[in-house]
Amino acid sequence: MAIFLKEWSEQLKTYNQNIKLAIWANIFSQIGMGMFMVIYNIYIQELGLKHDVNGQVIALTALATAIILVPAGIMSDKLGRKRVMLFGVLLSGIILVLRSIVEMQSLLLITGFATGIFTAFLQVSSIPWLAENSNPKQRVHLFSLHSAIMTAANVVGSLLGGTLTDFFTLFTTDLSAIRYTLIIGSIFYLVAFFPILKMVEKKKVKVKKEDRLPFREFVKVNKVGFKIIALFAVAQLLIGFGSGLVIPYLNLYFADRFAASNSMIGLIISLGQAATAVAMFIGPVVVKKVGEVRAVVYLQLSSLPFLLLTAYTENLLLASLGFLFRQALMNAGNPIQASLMMSKVDDSMKGLANSINQMVFQLGWAFMGPVSTSIVVMYGDYWGYAHVFTITAGLYLIGSLYFLIVFRKIKSTEE
Repeated sequence: MAIFLKEWSEQLKTYNQNIKLAIWANIFSQIGMGMFMVIYNIYIQELGLKHDVNGQVIALTALATAIILVPAGIMSDKLGRKRVMLFGVLLSGIILVLRSIVEMQSLLLITGFATGIFTAFLQVSSIPWLAENSNPKQRVHLFSLHSAIMTAANVVGSLLGGTLTDFFTLFTTDLSAIRYTLIIGSIFYLVAFFPILKMVEKKKVKVKKEDRLPFREFVKVNKVGFKIIALFAVAQLLIGFGSGLVIPYLNLYFADRFAASNSMIGLIISLGQAATAVAMFIGPVVVKKVGEVRAVVYLQLSSLPFLLLTAYTENLLLASLGFLFRQALMNAGNPIQASLMMSKVDDSMKGLANSINQMVFQLGWAFMGPVSTSIVVMYGDYWGYAHVFTITAGLYLIGSLYFLIVFRKIKSTEE
């Protein structure tokens, strides 16, 4: 344990100010988003709207993100990470405040779509920013630490979201209590603007018009990079389809199947996120023993029994434990995967690579959101969720095996 802590503390000392500011920005944005997302589905239900409106909002948000990610990635590569992140955080925060107030279904859908557009600008620039401010040997640890801190911040947000809502209900109506919590979450998100403002970015060297490579030449020169991006994208698409069926509706799953309170839902989701944060510190240890590709695959496959436990149990404690371990193990491989991808593509393509990877994941959420709610409406609170979770387990299995087959011969980051 002492060696483990020493290794991480030594890593922390090597990170520059830009990395530390990026981490602070992500802490504030994730606390805000954690507060917002843990309670927003319940806000829509409290407005008296149909169950499938949640599916439509989530699908539109994910679709908007999928549409904008590649253009946002290109903008990030061309205009600079800092400028793109500032723009994204400011507009996202304003839209989140609007979402906390509006009640009409059409406005809920429009603001959901706008959220997907503007949150993408921070999302797409964070990983390339960290990659550009670190060296290859730092990255597995850095990306794991970054993901763990983001997840821990989300935990704080989820806990605050549930407990603040229940606290406010002592003094006001359920709808107003939810609304106050959503507004506070939006303000937290907006605070991320200030650490980004303090970041120092080197000015992009402007390439003269005559020196610019035509698109066809650029593709030819970066042929290997584009191939790697495409292979990673297929893996992410499969996982995204599975994730989109389950993850956006976990709060509704606990509310519908177990009639859990807002505080209980917030606590369960927070514990799942906390377990994920801990698992992300274990990721680099697994990488040392089996390599990056096998570490990702082993972590993902080991999550499947817990996913199936959550699918079929009628006991809240078992469902919570299943969710907790699935969440931790499935997500622990994400920073390892990001580190591997960033090490394999040129700096000029890092934003594009990250955006395509996230775009296909969001497409999974966009397409499967309405499918998930339809299955639950059709089969009810028990069999509906059981079917949805089982389909997800199948997609995760296919995605993990594909990743192993395609990338098993790829060299590790340090090599």
